Amino acid sequence: MALVAVLVPALVALALWAFAWPAARTAPHDLPLGVAGPSAAAGPIAQRLEQREGAFEVRRYADEAAARSAIEGRTVYGAVVATPQGPKLLTATAASPVVAQFLEQAVREQAPEGTRVPVVDVVPAPAADPRGSALGSSVLPLAIAGVAAGALVTLRGLRGVRAVRALVVAAVLVGAVAAALTHSWLGVLIGNWWAEAGVLGLSMLAVSATVAGLGALLGPAGVGVGGLTMVLLGNPFSGVTSAPRLLPEPVGAIGQLLPPGAGGSLLRSVSFFDGAQATTPALTLGAWGVLGLTGVLLGARRGRRTPAAAQPSAVRETAPVA
Repeated sequence: MALVAVLVPALVALALWAFAWPAARTAPHDLPLGVAGPSAAAGPIAQRLEQREGAFEVRRYADEAAARSAIEGRTVYGAVVATPQGPKLLTATAASPVVAQFLEQAVREQAPEGTRVPVVDVVPAPAADPRGSALGSSVLPLAIAGVAAGALVTLRGLRGVRAVRALVVAAVLVGAVAAALTHSWLGVLIGNWWAEAGVLGLSMLAVSATVAGLGALLGPAGVGVGGLTMVLLGNPFSGVTSAPRLLPEPVGAIGQLLPPGAGGSLLRSVSFFDGAQATTPALTLGAWGVLGLTGVLLGARRGRRTPAAAQPSAVRETAPVA
């Protein structure tokens, strides 16, 4: 009773902290933003943006074409172009509708009074999901599915190669089903179907393998630790609903090291940006998957040794012969 009375409030406090604190502290933190144009015109714009200490990481580009290329390559979230008529804002709602809205507000506030700031969406979000809410909502179900698969493999007693096979098959099927729903039916993903299915399946495998690996090594406690990490930390720290650079430090960086955050970033790259900046999140997901499956195999080997070593030698008592 005492354990339950203490543990439940602690979990509630952890959940509220993990979900509410980043949401309450949403603001740009070294947000990559481009400034393009001749130095005489672009310099003052860059200086005004840099005066917002810690908000923007300003990067200079020679012209609008270079700024557009940087946005399409996911190097910056947007860019301010100095033109003879005044500042012009380039955004990418596919990268983050929240960031695009914030940039539009910030640039218009800093523009001279009465100046009209045209906005061009270089990489727009899909028409079926203009606010990115459907993409953001896909992270939690994948995390829950991964935790459920890893827990089920552990509780059903699957070990070694059988457990690995079950996890991989489940990830492949989940990736195909998720791509069919989000791409083929809802239309919120618009990239290559097979690449998106692979990302969704890899995201699922990274979570499920980690939970199953911890379960194989630590038992039920490992399943609990893995599940809480992926759901209570990985989901709110992912930055999928806003952007990692809008979360308080170091939450955004931590989130990108966990499967939900890496999976969300990789899915954006594959679906909207032709794979730009996909290497790091792909390696992150792959590392979680490999480590988790290795834990499953190591746990099975240890399980085969333990019974023989742990069993005491049997002592037989022979009844006396009459």
